[in-house]
Amino acid sequence: MRPEAAVDGMRATVIHRYGGPEEFRTETVPEPEAGPGRVLIDVTLAGLNYADLHCRTGEYARYPLPAVLGADVVGRRRGDGRRVAALLRAGGGYARVAGAEAAHTVEVPDGVDDEQALALLEQGATAYGALTLAGRLRPGESVVVTSAAGGVGHLAVQLARELGAGRVTALASTPEKREFARSLGADAALDPAEPDLAERLARAGGVDLFVDLVGGPVLRAGLAALAPFGRLLSVGARGGPEESFSVDELADRSAGLAGFWLQHVLADRVLFAGIAEHLFRLAAERRLVARIDRTVPLSGIAGAHRALAARETMGKVLVDVHRED
Repeated sequence: MRPEAAVDGMRATVIHRYGGPEEFRTETVPEPEAGPGRVLIDVTLAGLNYADLHCRTGEYARYPLPAVLGADVVGRRRGDGRRVAALLRAGGGYARVAGAEAAHTVEVPDGVDDEQALALLEQGATAYGALTLAGRLRPGESVVVTSAAGGVGHLAVQLARELGAGRVTALASTPEKREFARSLGADAALDPAEPDLAERLARAGGVDLFVDLVGGPVLRAGLAALAPFGRLLSVGARGGPEESFSVDELADRSAGLAGFWLQHVLADRVLFAGIAEHLFRLAAERRLVARIDRTVPLSGIAGAHRALAARETMGKVLVDVHRED
């Protein structure tokens, strides 16, 4: 019998109230139930995403407490033992067993290992969907990607190049992150805090697609740098006063303003499965490589949340749910 299937439940890292990383506790909890349209997955690895920080504080979604957070897993599907990756819209990833909607689960091909599959499903699908569905990137267009060393950003840089973008510019906060972005194929890497950022971006003829993953003042620089008919695309950012644009400001440069939410991809099973298949094929051919920043045990989730909040990571952070320390 699997240890996680025993009558005393499974090991998971949970929160009993919303708050800081110190709220995480590793405990034995009941296994989830499959139910209609759902499957159980014996988890190998879980993923951390920046949105998890907002789930932990209750800003993004408020799950019934105690709650197991975590939006993506890879492991073996119960019943047939096939290797699968899944997105969990109601959380549950920081555990040894996860319940997932069958429609949000995809099989992982033999040529892709668990680490790459997990790193590509949530954040790769976000990057690909943002560039192609909302951003409508065309070959030869210039692209700027903010937070270009992050989980979504470092994949967006590679995918922009794969999709035939002309000039790709990465924005990242440290020299190490900017060098990493260049190694992924970015033509240039700039500090988003530079006071003349808009001028530097516009100097090469303007920006056709500005992909923003952080929000805040950098959006103003993005708008100012847009070429005529350019698009400003917000992915997962929270709104603020500096992110409000008048119709006149957009019309002055014939600019477009768009947002992207992965939920709309998940609502279309054929679209979601097609994107996952495409990403896995690129990974199998080594044309898309996710960087794994670190893999932590269940007891290391709090520290990983702190690292994500401090923008100390590059690429994807994973959780080995079978390790506790």
